[in-house]
Amino acid sequence: MSINTMPDTSPQIQNMDSGDNWYVAYTRHLCEKKVSERLSANNIAHYLPVYTVVRQWSDRKKKVEKPLISSVVFIKPKQRELNIIYSTPGINGLLQFNGKQAIVREHEIQNLRILLQEVHADEIEKVTIQAGDLVEVIHGPFQGMQAYAMQMQNNIRLIIEIKSMGIGFSVNVPKSYVKRL
Repeated sequence: MSINTMPDTSPQIQNMDSGDNWYVAYTRHLCEKKVSERLSANNIAHYLPVYTVVRQWSDRKKKVEKPLISSVVFIKPKQRELNIIYSTPGINGLLQFNGKQAIVREHEIQNLRILLQEVHADEIEKVTIQAGDLVEVIHGPFQGMQAYAMQMQNNIRLIIEIKSMGIGFSVNVPKSYVKRL
């Protein structure tokens, strides 16, 4: 993978769809939130997955939001917004995969949103799932997520991946919360 830092007149950039796909904007280190604010100010569709962690200092504790993926903001630009993206301070470029802009599918963004939701759920009926089965979560905080199952004892470990970025997350989900696709 490489980062595209070419000017906005590059043929690869001009071939981007007009707002139908998500792309990966690489940001400067620790600049994800500032980039998100700047994109919001310019009305550019974007998503910065964050989670809350409690940090403790010698005199206090504080809840802090941290980006789930360092130096990454997902963007969904329209063709006319490309100049703004490349001129936004803090954006180093767009992630490339096999010489093209890395595209993140809508369901992968949805999986990240589901992954970061607050956990609250009730037990329901049991189902039989085998390791390697493609499943959909039908109840609980991960409802709607599609992933591959890894069999565990009383739970299923789901592998959620974003193929274009080559990263994955794994979570434990009760067997009763999933159905085989």
